[in-house]
Amino acid sequence: MNESSAGVKEARSRVKSLIRGFHGVRYQVKDVTRSIDFYTEHLGFKLEHKQLPAFAALSLETLPLLLSGPGASGSRPLPNGERQEPGGWNRIVIRVADLPTCIEGFKMAGLHFRNAMEVGPAGKQIQLLDPDDNPIELFEPAG
Repeated sequence: MNESSAGVKEARSRVKSLIRGFHGVRYQVKDVTRSIDFYTEHLGFKLEHKQLPAFAALSLETLPLLLSGPGASGSRPLPNGERQEPGGWNRIVIRVADLPTCIEGFKMAGLHFRNAMEVGPAGKQIQLLDPDDNPIELFEPAG
């Protein structure tokens, strides 16, 4: 093993020892209060902490969800000037029972979806959109 690969191995080991665990999923939102209402009223999340209008922490079982509004440190522009915006393709996945009934209920509540329900070997899924177009995948396992 050469010196540089030994140094890389040591650096990796040092960094791994500093990782303390999963902290949460961050979604960029335009209105934190509106997003708190969406996640708590429609999806059953629990409000853990809020610092309006910039930030809120919610949870669903063991999933921490961090909502960063304009002005939150987690929403500041990147060094190249690029703004962090809601949306994108990364998403949280929520396991549900009877996905078609969930879809019908959410549609009756006026909520919007990014796609139609898909069926595959692992189950059924659809992407629900929050008020800022952040996707939430609703998933019903097969069988």
